[in-house]
Amino acid sequence: MTIDRAVARRIRLVVLDVDGVLTDGGIYMGTAPGQAIELKRFDVQDSIGVKLLQAAGIRVALLSGRVSRATDLRAADLGIEDVHQVPGADKMPVLEEMLRGWLLSWDEVAVVGDDLPDLPLLRRAALGATVANAVPEVQASASWCSSREGGRGAAREFSEALLRARGEWDGLVGEYCRRRGG
Repeated sequence: MTIDRAVARRIRLVVLDVDGVLTDGGIYMGTAPGQAIELKRFDVQDSIGVKLLQAAGIRVALLSGRVSRATDLRAADLGIEDVHQVPGADKMPVLEEMLRGWLLSWDEVAVVGDDLPDLPLLRRAALGATVANAVPEVQASASWCSSREGGRGAAREFSEALLRARGEWDGLVGEYCRRRGG
């Protein structure tokens, strides 16, 4: 799938769901001496996609329907300061508040989601995107769908598609390599 160039050029904010987009949706729970622990699997290839979005001047935010320390750790690892974890997954008021605070409109927003809590956001965003294993209702509402499943490089695939549509991918990859001596 391709992303419309005019839509892509307007995007100033990419909102990523966490469970099912940045992760495979699995949550590993257990105990360590005296305390509960939660682990999630993240795909390392998504990291560069997020970094290249940021290098292009696009704000990246995480908006999750669960509160998890693992999400905080991953956000810090990616340099994402805008992390919102909403118990009960009522995401719309949080995103509307973000937009007001950043003086953005819905036609400047891309949302990547996979399940029903993401559906209202996908329907309002200029660019609603989803992962290959999203629920049917989400896939039907999205204007772009990855070939990869959530937690398996889907966010990287989306980042590349968006940046290619903007005509920025090759330059950003070139700069990324130059900074690393290549």
